[in-house]
Amino acid sequence: MSSTLLEVTRSAHEDVERLERLVVKDLQREPASNRERLFQNHRVRGMIDTIIFTTEKLVDVYEDKDNARKDEIAALGGQTASGSTNVFSAFYDRLKEIREYHRRHPVGLVADAAAEYEELLKEEPHIEFSGEVEAEFEDLWEGGKILGWENKGLENGHISSQESVLDLDYYSTVEELMEVGPEKLKEALAALGLKTGGTVLQRAERLFLTKHTPLEKLDRKHFARSSRVSEQNGAAPDPQQNASMKEIALLENEVQKMCELLTETIDQTKENVEKKQALTYEEMEAEREEEEIQADTESDDDEQQIYNPLKLPMGWDGKPIPYWLYKLHGLGQEFKCEICGNHSYWGRRAFERHFKEWRHQHGMRCLNIPNTKNFNEITSIEEAKALWERIQERQGLNKWRPDLEEEYEDREGNIYNKKTYTDLQRQGLI
Repeated sequence: MSSTLLEVTRSAHEDVERLERLVVKDLQREPASNRERLFQNHRVRGMIDTIIFTTEKLVDVYEDKDNARKDEIAALGGQTASGSTNVFSAFYDRLKEIREYHRRHPVGLVADAAAEYEELLKEEPHIEFSGEVEAEFEDLWEGGKILGWENKGLENGHISSQESVLDLDYYSTVEELMEVGPEKLKEALAALGLKTGGTVLQRAERLFLTKHTPLEKLDRKHFARSSRVSEQNGAAPDPQQNASMKEIALLENEVQKMCELLTETIDQTKENVEKKQALTYEEMEAEREEEEIQADTESDDDEQQIYNPLKLPMGWDGKPIPYWLYKLHGLGQEFKCEICGNHSYWGRRAFERHFKEWRHQHGMRCLNIPNTKNFNEITSIEEAKALWERIQERQGLNKWRPDLEEEYEDREGNIYNKKTYTDLQRQGLI
């Protein structure tokens, strides 16, 4: 509605919930082909990325490092900067803001979830390239090395000095440049759009200027009237045209990168097309009938997977197991284990195996009872505790043993058990 921070926060929460519902709705729809499944994965990934980005913004709002949220909440209560409270003034200010918003947006549309989902299904996946591809393209574009766009690399609407016929980095003085000859100097000047007339010295001086001075900063008197750099009496070329050329070259470069990544898929597609073109009419009809039969079989399998009135467990192939196998393993018998938190185990085999699994071991540790073979088939907590007490009594763990547990102290404060104290006393050591 309005552009206040609280309204932006509410709108962000609404967007997150809306995207979550769209993700669930999209994942509930079973794709009919591999292409649709791929598109579905791209759509879900894009929505999840949007959710993460919006959530990060919400976290920044709730952290409120600049106290903007705190101030706005205080303003809603009518608190002014001086500390006084004026509720009615705050109310009418907010009402004025809402009316102003609806005056500027009189025909605001209400989002329809069904229509929004239908539009989402029509969207093609948006593929973003990493910065490495664009950085590599920039280097090649400035150097004029893009295939089909040679000598098109422009900087601020002018031809780069690197496109000269001569590499000026190898020449440090005008005299060295004069040794190239008048024809080479003329070609280099023409490539840069500069005047090509004059003596060899004048040509060399004019060309040497471009080594340390960008072309856009050179005096217009050095440019030829017919050059594209000084079109229309020295005016620079259209920057929009240069940007359009660069954008087209970038798109071509991205398409080339995609083709390099999908080389194997493209080759397989070409082979498949060539194979279909080589088929006779009878072979094409036979292949079409085979595909229809296979599609009918898959649809029948799907119906069988859904139809499971006996609620039989699913096998490794995604189909219900046979009923005789269900009865053989006794999967209709339910075994509950109180030690495992009243967890249910179906079938004798699963019940016997669970005594060695983590859930039962964790329950025994919570009872301070060792999980030994003595406690197999014990599922009640009371029975397990009673059995552990009987085992302790049988092993004498809780029996009073005065010879070992009764303590004596000598004159120096040393502590001995009864047996050790008696032996030392008999020897006269105490």
